[in-house]
Amino acid sequence: MTLRINDIAPDFTADTTEGPIAFHEWIGDGWAVLFSHPKDFTPICTTELGTMAGLKGEFDKRNTKIIGISVDPVENHKKWKGDIHKATGHEVNYPMIGDQELKVAKLFDMLPSTAGDTSEGRTPADNQTVRSVFIIGPDKKVKLTLTYPMTTGRNFREILRAIDSMQLTANFPVATPADWMPGEDIVIAGSVSDEDAVKRFGAFDAVLPYLRKAKQPSA
Repeated sequence: MTLRINDIAPDFTADTTEGPIAFHEWIGDGWAVLFSHPKDFTPICTTELGTMAGLKGEFDKRNTKIIGISVDPVENHKKWKGDIHKATGHEVNYPMIGDQELKVAKLFDMLPSTAGDTSEGRTPADNQTVRSVFIIGPDKKVKLTLTYPMTTGRNFREILRAIDSMQLTANFPVATPADWMPGEDIVIAGSVSDEDAVKRFGAFDAVLPYLRKAKQPSA
């Protein structure tokens, strides 16, 4: 299977460092970020998990839960947490899924079906495609996916920026331009007429017939 934008995110049950979960039930009526790691006790992932712990309050403000997954048992995750705190100064404050049978990695198309059914004996290189971020909306649909190589640490502030954009555009007929940051001008959707645009957003700047900018609407 191949996961695409607006596909329903696979549902699953799994053990985590905070107990068993049913994924869709765990998400509830908010947003969620699932971010994956090829193996425990790897250097770049250690920095990433700590960074996410430090940003958890920002995700909370956006009604967004965060959850990590690594192709290793939960027992290993619990031991890894000490290293993460030592390296980054942040205690892991969100669940980490144990995926020692590779089931979730396969469900999310991060490993092929032929990868086997155990993490035992697998190296980070064997699991290098398990380096993805999935943003999932309240409707349980995949809203964004990003996959990074093992040598490039992820920019989780970009994930926050993307969530800000998606939550804004879910509520208003707008889009956000390149490098947009909250509070900056938005682009009015093509489905909105000029007359309706004035009613909704006030005066706007018609840069091109199909590119109309306006002040960001407030909730």
